Amino acid sequence: MSGWAGDAGELSRRFLAAAGSRQALAVLLPVVLEEDPPWPAGPLPTGARDGAEEGRARRLLFTPAAGRALYDRRWHTRTAVAEGPLRLDAMELLRTPGTREPRRALAVLHFTVDGTPMLPLLRALSGRRQAPGPDPLQGPLDPAVLLAGVADTRAPAAPFALSRPYSVVFFAPGAGPREALRDPVSGELPAEADLLLRSLASRAAPSDIPLPPENLPSLRADALRISADWSALVLRQGTAFLGHRPDTGPGDFYDFAAANARGTYLDALLLGTIQRDRIDELTDELSGVFGGTHLTRRVARLERRIAYFRSTYWRQHLDAHGPANHLLLAFQSKHRLPERFAQILAEAADYARLAQTQESGQIAAALGVLTVLGLPVSTALSILQVLGDSSGADLLIALGASLAATAAALTTPYGRLVVSSLRGGSAD
Repeated sequence: MSGWAGDAGELSRRFLAAAGSRQALAVLLPVVLEEDPPWPAGPLPTGARDGAEEGRARRLLFTPAAGRALYDRRWHTRTAVAEGPLRLDAMELLRTPGTREPRRALAVLHFTVDGTPMLPLLRALSGRRQAPGPDPLQGPLDPAVLLAGVADTRAPAAPFALSRPYSVVFFAPGAGPREALRDPVSGELPAEADLLLRSLASRAAPSDIPLPPENLPSLRADALRISADWSALVLRQGTAFLGHRPDTGPGDFYDFAAANARGTYLDALLLGTIQRDRIDELTDELSGVFGGTHLTRRVARLERRIAYFRSTYWRQHLDAHGPANHLLLAFQSKHRLPERFAQILAEAADYARLAQTQESGQIAAALGVLTVLGLPVSTALSILQVLGDSSGADLLIALGASLAATAAALTTPYGRLVVSSLRGGSAD
């Protein structure tokens, strides 16, 4: 079917019953890491390499700055915990220290979903009220249980923290669902394929969030065609990779696709997640610049934090080419990160000019006070010197008169302005 898919209820029933031949799920959530975990260093290997070799190999694909952010402080461990249709294959921890919380990290839980439809699990993971099933991350698969003694999984107090974990889904069709497959004759991709891709990324059935027919062209435009065989879609709450031809089993192209979805493509989303969290922090700090005294000091601290973020994490290109770039840019676009960071830079520049103006005013005021204090005293001493008067009593009288003159000068409008400027206020 081309164009609008029609009955969202019927489409939802088909999607909720669809099970792929290969189904993988990665769950990203923020944690607090008190100390380095006792796990092998490096990212989770997607082949026969160990973690250190895997990290070195991936660094060759990315820019040096992105490689440092993604692999310098990262650990992984393989495990085998199963509960219902979910099987936990491995876990990763990536330190992402911020200026506020140096212990912050991201945890990645890698699952395989065998023999059961994927979409009902995703709906339950999202906490959607229409989902009848319980949260799959409970019991032995509860992150607090899995990471006990290694990381604190309680929700951080950072601003705008996501209430639910971010999900990355890989779905390769076998004999079905037919909606995901290209037409074998024309090679055309049906509209239902992008609707299924949207459902997997949004963790919602078509009937949960009905898509207006007018939005179907923009949905197709947002889908990233990695190749003729599979596509990706990045949304605010999740990302999905969907195959468009039947999976023939071990040795198929999907071996490579699944490894990339769990490896370099996931890394691009990890970097985007770090960028989003840090921009949230900077935005919150901007709103509190005028919440205390010492504006110049607060603005200088904010500028240092912006510079640290910019040099450490802010990248819009991971490599010279490739889908990882497109995934990162799509993540940034969904969260409006470039626009938000540009606004942060503009506001910080305005605050810096304001702080500089205030500081210049205070310096001028200090010079004015020195002038007001010093001129009468120096005049009195000069008169005594000209008269050749060295009497202590006359000196005290002259100093008293100069102080009285100074006090009188400070009561004038100019004097009040000088004192007020020195305090950082404004004169009446």
